[in-house]
Amino acid sequence: MKQNFQFLTALMLLSFVITSCKDEPKAEELIHEHDFPKVSAIDNLNISILLDLSDRINPEKYPAPAMEYYMRDVGYLKSIAVNFESHIMNKKMIKIDDKIQVFIDPEPSDKNLNEKLNKLKIYFNKDVVTKKGILETCKKYDSITTLIYEAAIKDDHYVGSDTWRFFKNKVDDYCVENGYRNILVVLTDGYIYHKDALIREGNRTTHLTPQDIKSFGFNKSGWKKKFDQQDYGFVTANENLSNLEVLVLGINPDDKNPYEEDVIRAYWSKWLVEMKVKKFEIKQADMPSNMEKVIRDFILKE
Repeated sequence: MKQNFQFLTALMLLSFVITSCKDEPKAEELIHEHDFPKVSAIDNLNISILLDLSDRINPEKYPAPAMEYYMRDVGYLKSIAVNFESHIMNKKMIKIDDKIQVFIDPEPSDKNLNEKLNKLKIYFNKDVVTKKGILETCKKYDSITTLIYEAAIKDDHYVGSDTWRFFKNKVDDYCVENGYRNILVVLTDGYIYHKDALIREGNRTTHLTPQDIKSFGFNKSGWKKKFDQQDYGFVTANENLSNLEVLVLGINPDDKNPYEEDVIRAYWSKWLVEMKVKKFEIKQADMPSNMEKVIRDFILKE
């Protein structure tokens, strides 16, 4: 009887151990909750992301009940990182040579910003790549960028976005490298303004605000004819970006003007074409779940 009891006890313990091992999640599952699609990963990716931390992210000035705009940005960033991971996971280790990074211009007054940005500057090659490192990319882009946005909102000192000068002075050095497929993702509402970059050459400007659009008379049905005939647009900031692809996400036009989004798209499209950007897309500030396919198709498909 005693032997039977001991046997049953041992059997119960063994069953418990087997069940526990079966139910315990793997290390990868603790990091990740998504699958990686099978894609053709031939090119080396060099992904740069430019954040517009102007007052567009201020939840008090521009409330969005469905999801605050800065949280939409974080969702886009997470999706970008997921697709960066997917690209690398589909490559043979010996061919891995891919990088992703984030830029802010101008920088907010967060003293720890450089440390945060350095953590988002991620580079994998055959000598330094690990599966764990790849799978941590998405987690970093989710958590660290949230801290960056929250710090900017808490600081409450919005100086605008110096997007024009970034394209003029920095994009070549920071975002374009030979031997890579260079992608720049710009997270912006589409307006551009910085107090130290206010230039006008004829009807070309380095800035665009709702006030500019109204003063130019682009809140009326004939705006496109005037735009084309009188050569409105951004001052060209760069002469040859033929080795760069640009994805603009987060366009958020003033809803008081029914032509506002069309005007913003016309400005950006003309600007990117004149700078000879290889490929570009311009998308509105939709929910991150709706933008996942857009981001995936842009990054994983040429």
